[in-house]
Amino acid sequence: MTKETLIHHNAGARNLFGFWAYIMSDALLFASIFATYAVLQNNTFGGPSAGDLFSMPFVLVETLILLASSFTYGLASLHAHHHRNEENCKRKVIFWLAITFLLGVLFLAMEVFEFTKLFQEGAGFQRSGFLSAFFTLVGTHGLHVTAGLLWMGSITAQVIRHGITERTVNKIAALGLFWHFLYIVWIFIFTFVYLIGAI
Repeated sequence: MTKETLIHHNAGARNLFGFWAYIMSDALLFASIFATYAVLQNNTFGGPSAGDLFSMPFVLVETLILLASSFTYGLASLHAHHHRNEENCKRKVIFWLAITFLLGVLFLAMEVFEFTKLFQEGAGFQRSGFLSAFFTLVGTHGLHVTAGLLWMGSITAQVIRHGITERTVNKIAALGLFWHFLYIVWIFIFTFVYLIGAI
């Protein structure tokens, strides 16, 4: 390992550690919003409750789409980390990143559709404390997914331009932490907001 490679490797490790610190702070943000939702979930003020509003089959499809995107991103990361010397590695990484991006866009489209439908039914965020907490929690997750998609588009462009380098691999690894973290957060949302709310 050359001195220059070692410097890049150490810089990548430091950046990854810093990103772990960011993920922990983001986890605290979501924990505080979950706590707020837990306090306000029964404050419907005579309006609709979770059981009245949510379609479990629809939300299950959303969940499966995000799960699939986590899996396809894992394939992109696997090729970038362990098969970078293979002839078709760059093309495979770009392919799986593109599939992940499309799945993420589909997930967001379903979320926007759900929000629009709720507003049309008179169940906007101003209707009750429960709905304010719901829109804040799910909307914050949606904003994170949007940021992840923008980041993914940027990384894909860098891979197209520069190929699979130490720098692009480190960026793929950092985004992987973020993307899988968002799926874990969504599992909590699915369980505590939708599933328990529908019971």
